[in-house]
Amino acid sequence: MATLVGKVLLWATIVLCLVITLVPRFLDARYYNGAVSGHFDGQRFFNPDGEQDDVAPPGATKANFLVRYLLRSEGRPRWPEHVAIRPIAPPDRVAGQRMVATWVGHATVLVQTQGLNILTDPVWSKTAGPLGIGPARVAETGIAFDRLPKIDVVLISHDHYDHLDLATLRRLWKRDHPLVVTSLGNDSVIGQAGVPAHALDWGGRIAVKPNVEVIVTRNHHWGSRWMTDRNRALWSSFVVRLPGGNVFFAGDTGPGDLTWADAAASYGPVRLALIPIGAFRFAPGQMVSGSHIGPIDAAEVYRRLGASTGIGIHWGTFHLSAEAYDTPPRLLAAVTRAAGLQGFGTVALGQPSVISRYVARDRPAPIDRIEIVGRLPAAARALP
Repeated sequence: MATLVGKVLLWATIVLCLVITLVPRFLDARYYNGAVSGHFDGQRFFNPDGEQDDVAPPGATKANFLVRYLLRSEGRPRWPEHVAIRPIAPPDRVAGQRMVATWVGHATVLVQTQGLNILTDPVWSKTAGPLGIGPARVAETGIAFDRLPKIDVVLISHDHYDHLDLATLRRLWKRDHPLVVTSLGNDSVIGQAGVPAHALDWGGRIAVKPNVEVIVTRNHHWGSRWMTDRNRALWSSFVVRLPGGNVFFAGDTGPGDLTWADAAASYGPVRLALIPIGAFRFAPGQMVSGSHIGPIDAAEVYRRLGASTGIGIHWGTFHLSAEAYDTPPRLLAAVTRAAGLQGFGTVALGQPSVISRYVARDRPAPIDRIEIVGRLPAAARALP
């Protein structure tokens, strides 16, 4: 009996060693092969303005943080179990320079203008993670998939599961055959769903129709599907150049040097900016992380863009971080008031919003994190 137990333990040890040795290599993948550049070292992509994209809070290791996160023992404020919404079916098409935007949830927004239906980072799955394991959707999608109009253009910012959902992309391709635009390497991931995608480097552009084009632009983030394939595919924001003013979609981003917002503004006036405001707090009182901007930096991005209208996204859908459910919109409202910014706020899920024509606004002074926090009301500074 002792001999049998010894053999079982021996083989278990061998199998465990093989798993530890082989599985990470198996889960790694080379999504892109290309020349070395200012943000690609021949193997992996990187932020040219410095990494600073760790997901763990100060004083914690990634492993410790992830274990506590999965066990929900890191002291996160409670979120509602379910958020009721009353979606309104969007129009089939919006012609000319009229523009309608509908927030579907998280980073998914339907933008309708020029007879085009443009969808950003579409996720209709109930969870955001591999094999159906991951944060569950708190709010239902703002548009039921079968009420979604025919989609012409899909923008995919990077390969994280809460932004690149293969199941949704497969359904969209089977139904509509849209033009899918992304950044380098993500076409390999998207291709796993049998969906062709146009993958471009930062600065690359593709025409959609006369006078309409998509430009892939820089932001500050990282990519991975299985951790060991970290930064094998590039992350990006997008500018959709349109008559009457552009649409800017920030994707998923930390602040970095913030000059990527200046670069996006150089392509012309920004009529609508879709900017993340949530999943920024991984330690008490934190206002920004390396991977995600919070309301303060989102307001500075909006200011740098010189945008006419802004919608705060990337909040209230998946519980990814340690701020309370409604902290992002409440803090954004306080920050924009203190900074003297107009036109940047949040919208209700599933409610089509008519976007005003582009209006040039006077730009207030740059927003300094420390200075603006001191100008916020005490109640805003104390938001969990």
